[in-house]
Amino acid sequence: MLASPQLPTPPHENLGVLLGLVRSEILRAMEAELAMRGSELRFTQFLILKRLASLGPMSAGELARAVDLDGGAMTRQLDQLERKGYLRRCPHEQDRRALRIELTDAGKELWQQLRRCGQRVMRTAEAPLVPAERAQLRELLERILSALRDKS
Repeated sequence: MLASPQLPTPPHENLGVLLGLVRSEILRAMEAELAMRGSELRFTQFLILKRLASLGPMSAGELARAVDLDGGAMTRQLDQLERKGYLRRCPHEQDRRALRIELTDAGKELWQQLRRCGQRVMRTAEAPLVPAERAQLRELLERILSALRDKS
């Protein structure tokens, strides 16, 4: 995988652009980490496995909202992950028309390996910050997120 070219960041970039740039670099670093370990997964598929591992089985719609995908894109991702044997669609216990998405044993095993990739990327991202700064950054981002969610 080729590294993305380093573009200069204007010294007073607005917060939205700066957050987008940070997300893009985390995505790029995560995909490079996945490629280094020989995985053919993309960042979105990593997020799907992460959400299922942390939140448990859920509907495709719930999962799509959890990883910010539209329904069509989610279906394509689920089809790919199901073909690889990492997840399965199971009948919902209370609603026979609905399906629940859950990790297979192979998906759980893969997640245990992949989570270390994510941890390495985040350690690199957080390295310039001391613990108090990490806590402060988390608190500020949570406040911004809360304000945006409250508004909508």
